[in-house]
Amino acid sequence: MEQVMSGEGKRVCVTGASGYIASWIVKFLLQRGYVVNATVRSLNDPTKTEHLLALDGAEKRLHLFEANLLEEGSFDSAIYGCDGVFHTASPVILQSNDPEDCYLISKTLAEDAAWKFAKEKGIDMISMNPAAVIGPILQPTMNLTTFVYVFNLINGSETYPNLAFGWIHVKDVAEAHIRALEIPSAKGRYILSETVAHFADLVNILHELYPNLKLPNRCDDDSPLDPTYKISQDKAKTLGIDYIPLKVALKETVECLKEKFNISV
Repeated sequence: MEQVMSGEGKRVCVTGASGYIASWIVKFLLQRGYVVNATVRSLNDPTKTEHLLALDGAEKRLHLFEANLLEEGSFDSAIYGCDGVFHTASPVILQSNDPEDCYLISKTLAEDAAWKFAKEKGIDMISMNPAAVIGPILQPTMNLTTFVYVFNLINGSETYPNLAFGWIHVKDVAEAHIRALEIPSAKGRYILSETVAHFADLVNILHELYPNLKLPNRCDDDSPLDPTYKISQDKAKTLGIDYIPLKVALKETVECLKEKFNISV
């Protein structure tokens, strides 16, 4: 892998910094010596700020800004003077009974708009498109993907979804974001997935990890199991990341749920 730039003395901005992936990006940036301007929706909401302020290096190199995506110009001061911006904030306007659908649609539309804007303005942009993200949570509230994908499996559900997804550890997603900034040749879109697995596979892994855990024993429909597929890792590998295996990601997710949310396993 080519030489990467150092974070020492460089200033970057992370939008939506209190979120699941963004919190890990902030943590890793601070570990690398970056000065981080982090935006949150409210500086008066401890659920948005306390876990960030508690990170190593935050006292001297983390600066919090209040910003709202629906208010034009509210990010200007946070971005001013930065060497790079990690734009993880995304508005989700609910127009469906399924909040997960709204979330996925909002991400798709936001990326499309960002590419058009970057092309018009001549901005050097890279996009990261992770598969289903699991792993430990830094913020004090449970994020949507962990709740839908893992919590429901271990919290007494009698069935599992007939779905196969790509899966990726949140630490790998955060690391990929930062390396995309640090590696000069990085460009374009990156698809991040350690493996593709059906929910039935997740149940089997959880059975192995926690033999006494009550887990769903049947699919939620009678259709043939949703087939798995392959996601190329070739481009992502140019960032030099050794993916954390799904089994480890699942275990770390469950252990985090036990510790932070008093889930009995």
